[in-house]
Amino acid sequence: MSPLSRIRAAAPPSTVAAALIAVTVGVTSAAAIVFTAARAAGADAREVSSWMLALGVGIAVTSAGLSLRYKAPVLTSWSTPGAALLATSLTGVSMEKAVGAFMFSAVLITLSGLTGWFARVMDRIPVPLASALLGGVLLDFGTGLFSQMGGSFAIAFPVFVLYLLARRLLPRYAVLVALGGGVVASVLTGGWHLERVRLSLAQPVFTAPEFDWKVLISVGVPLFVVTMASQNLPGVAVLRASGYEVPVSPVLTWTGAAQAVLAPFGAFGLNLAAITAAICTGDEAHPDRRRRYLAAVWAGFFYLCVGLLGATVASLLTAMPHALVLAVAGVGLLATIEASLASALSDLASREAAVVTFLATASGVTLLGIGSAFWGLLAGVLTSVIASVGRGRRAAAPAPVAVSDSASAPQPVAAASRTPEGA
Repeated sequence: MSPLSRIRAAAPPSTVAAALIAVTVGVTSAAAIVFTAARAAGADAREVSSWMLALGVGIAVTSAGLSLRYKAPVLTSWSTPGAALLATSLTGVSMEKAVGAFMFSAVLITLSGLTGWFARVMDRIPVPLASALLGGVLLDFGTGLFSQMGGSFAIAFPVFVLYLLARRLLPRYAVLVALGGGVVASVLTGGWHLERVRLSLAQPVFTAPEFDWKVLISVGVPLFVVTMASQNLPGVAVLRASGYEVPVSPVLTWTGAAQAVLAPFGAFGLNLAAITAAICTGDEAHPDRRRRYLAAVWAGFFYLCVGLLGATVASLLTAMPHALVLAVAGVGLLATIEASLASALSDLASREAAVVTFLATASGVTLLGIGSAFWGLLAGVLTSVIASVGRGRRAAAPAPVAVSDSASAPQPVAAASRTPEGA
C-alpha cells in the first residue's frame, strides 16, 4: 500500500469532517459553562487554561485509546451537566476542596466500572427505549437547523440545501460540503469576528486536593450522580442504538481512572459523549460501520488541540457564528435521528414506552439536578412495566365465549375479530 493510500485509509475526509464537527459542537455548546464553573471555584486565567488542558488530554487519551481497543467509536467528553452543577455549587469553595470533590467523584465512577452494576442496569434496557432516548437527546439539534433560519437564513439555508444536494451526488462528503458552504456563507455575511481571536498555549497548574466531607457530599456525590445519569447513561444508549456492543464496565473504569489522575489539573468530569458521539457513529462518518471508530480517534486528536490551545478556545468561540454550529450539527445528525426514531417505533409492544421516553427526554426537564435523559428513560421503563403487567393480566384471563342459538356448546370468539392493540 502506497503512503498516500495509507493516509486516505487512516484519514477519510468524511471521517475527519465528522470528528471536527463533533468537537466543534461539543466545545461551542459547553466550553462557556466550563469557564463559568472554573471561575466559580476562584480559578485565575492560568488555572482556567489548565482545566481545558487537562480535559483535552483526558478526552484525547480515552477516546483514542478505547476506540482503538474496541474498534468502535467510543467518544468521551467532559460532563456538561456536571459543569453546570459546579457553576452553581462551587461558589465559596476553595480550589483545593473542589479538586478533592473531583477525585471523589472519579473514584465512585471507577468503582461503578469495577463492580459492574451500571452495566447490569444497561443490559435490562430494551433497544427501542435506548433508541427513543437517543432521539430525544438529539431533537433540539435537529430542530435547531430550522429554527436558525428565522434569524440567520443566509447561513442555515445554504447549509441545508448543500447537504441535500451532496447527499444525492456525493453522499460520503455531504456534511463536509455543507460545512464548507456554511463557512463561505458566514464569511460573506460578516458573521465571523476574527479580531477577537488570541493565540496562547495552556500550561498545567497542579492543585493539591483537600478532602472536606461536607464538600464531598454536597459537590462530589451530586457530580457523580449527574455524570452517570445525564452523560454515561445516554452515552451507552447512543452506542447500543448504533449497533456497537462495547463492554460498559471497562469503559467506565478507564474514564474514572483518567479523571482521578487529571483531577489535580482541573479535569472535573470525563464520561461517554452522547450528542457528539452520535455524529461519529452515523453513516455520515463512514459508510463502513467497522471504520467509524476512526472518527472518535480523530475527535480525540482535535480535543487535544483544544486543550493545548486552552485560552484561545474561548476567544474563538466568540468569533464563530453560533448559527453555523447549530446548522452543521443539525444536518450532521439527520440520519442518526431518522435511524433512532425508526428503531424506537419498530416494536409494536414497546411503542408506547418508546414514545414516552422520547417525549420526556426531549422536554429537557431537570429534577434534583439530573437532566431529562435519566427521567425520560425512567418514564419509559415505568410505562413499559405497567404495560407488561396489563398484557400479562389480559393473557391470564379466560377467553370470552359466545353462545349461539343453533348450538348449546360454547364457542370461543375468533381472535381475528379483535382489533390489534395499537393499530
